[in-house]
Amino acid sequence: MPLPFFYNEEITTGLSQLVLNEETSRHVVQVLRMQMGDQLKLTDGLGNIFTAIITDDHKKRCAVTIHSKEFQQQSQRKVTIAISLIKNSSRFEWFLEKVTEIGISEIIPLICERTEKQHFRLDRMKSILVSAMLQSQQYWLPALQEPLALHKLIETSHYDQKFIAHCIDEQKRNLSDLANENLSTQIILIGPEGDFTASEIEMAVQHHFIPVALGNTRLRTETAGVVAAALLCNI
Repeated sequence: MPLPFFYNEEITTGLSQLVLNEETSRHVVQVLRMQMGDQLKLTDGLGNIFTAIITDDHKKRCAVTIHSKEFQQQSQRKVTIAISLIKNSSRFEWFLEKVTEIGISEIIPLICERTEKQHFRLDRMKSILVSAMLQSQQYWLPALQEPLALHKLIETSHYDQKFIAHCIDEQKRNLSDLANENLSTQIILIGPEGDFTASEIEMAVQHHFIPVALGNTRLRTETAGVVAAALLCNI
């Protein structure tokens, strides 16, 4: 049976002992009913995997001793999705969960001309990424940025391959035909409910973003984000 798996951003290489935070301690001791001598796994979300042994099964301050450490190399390809915030927070949270499971490298919430909701709870959103990382047995936590105005991202982005997905009827190629697995950095822009404006698309194209289609149907913002992640991460 796989060892229980937890996230701890404070764990560092060379550390021999660690006291888990109260939330993790409670889950280990009260929910899983683990005791002294039991083993568990920890990750810092940066590719390090630690096997630890419980030395104090206190329900609020569970202590462990690090037994061994491994490292999982991150993929050489970095895939970034820059996606508009949307009105329904639960749908955006669903998007975060699914793209983490798929293996996205970075997520940039966007504020566009038609973005209706700009409030963003970074701590809550990061907790969703952590849960999805652990559930999918991964050791790299996607980088989650603070919301950024679309024009600032367009003007400052430096990626090997840049895409913008939009719904305006014009000549576009399918993302799956253009994505190049030999390039190390890729980004795709996903617009809000109501899509990007014509001026936003024009600005992106002027900065060498390639207009792409994600399929033959019109997708919700969060669905488009998941489809784009699947196409770019699994080429």
